[in-house]
Amino acid sequence: MTALVRTALRVPDLDVPWRQVDYCVVDVETTGLDLRHDTLVSFGSVLVRSGRIVLRSRVDIDIRPDRRIGVSAMTVHGLRHEDLETAPPLADVAGRIVSELDGRVLVAHAAWIERAILREPVRLAGRRWRPAVVDTAALLRATGVAPSGTGHEPDLEWSAETLGLSPHSTHHALGDALTTAEVLLVLAARLERDQPGLTARSLVKISRAHTLT
Repeated sequence: MTALVRTALRVPDLDVPWRQVDYCVVDVETTGLDLRHDTLVSFGSVLVRSGRIVLRSRVDIDIRPDRRIGVSAMTVHGLRHEDLETAPPLADVAGRIVSELDGRVLVAHAAWIERAILREPVRLAGRRWRPAVVDTAALLRATGVAPSGTGHEPDLEWSAETLGLSPHSTHHALGDALTTAEVLLVLAARLERDQPGLTARSLVKISRAHTLT
């Protein structure tokens, strides 16, 4: 039997000014808080290109999970199992999700969550994934907006308001992705002022140096 060959998702050239790279800014809602077993119920993303949010690129997908939604998760995002009965299963939308990630830097707030949860649609699409990641929570620590050493991620709504932004729909995947994209642009511009010629690789490295996990 011939082994399945999983082709890797593309990673863009990072050794260029950060504005010259495409970023897929993502937020997810899940059935629970166990990253080993819980799964997607909602995926939201938006493209950042040339240092701007491309609103026409917005993606908002609800997903019918194969397990019940935990009470703790339900109280956060408000999605009930019955709300998703007519939504497609993850296997049917995995290819669409992967197409948004391919060739782009992954951006998320507390990105270790999205990175873990998105491995399943990548697997279902028959692909491999070693993304370049920018975590806006880490950038908040790097720029001194959020304190380091607390062991906690800064709340996205608090982060946006602290930066003078108005959060979009909170605990809604697309709304939080849009808020995260705006936070990214503010923080990248601040870092660029201190580091003229800031590259995408530098953003990734700064993020990695200040991530919690």
